[in-house]
Amino acid sequence: MAMISGTQHQPLIRIEGVSKVYPRPESGGSFTVLEDINLSIFPGEIVAVLGRSGSGKSTLLRNIAGLSKPSKGTIYSNGIAVTAPNADVAMVFQSFALLPWLNVSENVEIGLESKHLPQKEVKKRSMDALRLVGLEGFEKAYPRELSGGMQQRVGFARAFVVQPQVLMLDEPFSALDVLTAENLRGEFADLWEEGNFPARSVILVTHNIEEAIMLADRVVVMASNPGRIRGEIHIALTRPRERNSSAFRAMADHVYTIMTNPDTKITPVVQESTSLLDTTPLPHARPGAISGLLELVEEYGGPEDVAVISDRLRIEADDLLPILDAAVLLGFAQVHEGDVTLTEIGNKFANAEVEASRSIFREQVLKFAPMVKTMHEVLLTSRGKPVHEDFFLEILDEHYSDEEARNQFETALNWGRYAGLFDYDSDEKTLQMNEE
Repeated sequence: MAMISGTQHQPLIRIEGVSKVYPRPESGGSFTVLEDINLSIFPGEIVAVLGRSGSGKSTLLRNIAGLSKPSKGTIYSNGIAVTAPNADVAMVFQSFALLPWLNVSENVEIGLESKHLPQKEVKKRSMDALRLVGLEGFEKAYPRELSGGMQQRVGFARAFVVQPQVLMLDEPFSALDVLTAENLRGEFADLWEEGNFPARSVILVTHNIEEAIMLADRVVVMASNPGRIRGEIHIALTRPRERNSSAFRAMADHVYTIMTNPDTKITPVVQESTSLLDTTPLPHARPGAISGLLELVEEYGGPEDVAVISDRLRIEADDLLPILDAAVLLGFAQVHEGDVTLTEIGNKFANAEVEASRSIFREQVLKFAPMVKTMHEVLLTSRGKPVHEDFFLEILDEHYSDEEARNQFETALNWGRYAGLFDYDSDEKTLQMNEE
């Protein structure tokens, strides 16, 4: 789903410091299922919660749904603390959870009982949901007459019919045979990618690594006993995703390594920001100025004194320092006791032809300039649709003055365009993926 609205960086679900502790009456003690969970779910994204047994994944869903209360911390849904069953969410269970004495339509419609809608509206919503999951014509069938895959489709329809803000999936494919599960995952992904999905966001609880990579935009990795967040992985693969592609396999190998090595560090989740854009500041320097600085240092054999460089370039030190900061940030240079030295990659960049230098710059930007990287990732998720600059500026305005927000945006824009990560339409004021 494309993230183009200026309000989409406000979280639908915000989890702050949540722990869940159960007493042990027989011993007088207790055991902790969840410990200090901090997580936000934003519009337009699928978030997979990945972890082994004992990591509290299902307990976390029940807390979000308001079916169980945290022992500590607070869960907010659309900015309001969850203290009762959460009307903003709907859940699909592993076990189908259909009522055997009701037919398909009645099982779907039961989700609307609490809304007290006119019967005509109930029937319309039910038919729309069944059509969406491919069960049109099976309205009068009973669960015992359906295959496992068809029963789970009814489970999806029952969740879709309430049109939730957030759809929560508790290992919804794990009780199905391999082929049926694969078909349902594919249909689920198609609905999401086509923009026909009847929820704004999805939380998918799973222990299946490839399922998480196939469907999710972010994967939150849980540790066990007690359940806590180890970190998160952003899945920046373009959709539709191909399981046999080299990029998919590389991502799967990466996640497998993390899951099988509990001590492997993951980039921590930044909870202070309520945006999908990393707002770590960039030094204001154009790529051409960075390149010119590196070429000068390389020409004189380095290391070069900063004051000497300032004199040779005939620019004030205050104007030179942002360029130098950018070169250091991107891994092209090092500064020690006032002397500037090029790194190995800095030497390559300074001596490269134009296309090769752009390729090197692209690699370094993706490694060391998180604002540019996440702008690129937002465009990847937009599936080729342009994203207006206001989307990024409104996020930056939360962290900087209006003037500095604009300066940060233009610096990121210059770096991303030079790196070939995206294009900018100055008439429409939109960014889009580079078509090369």
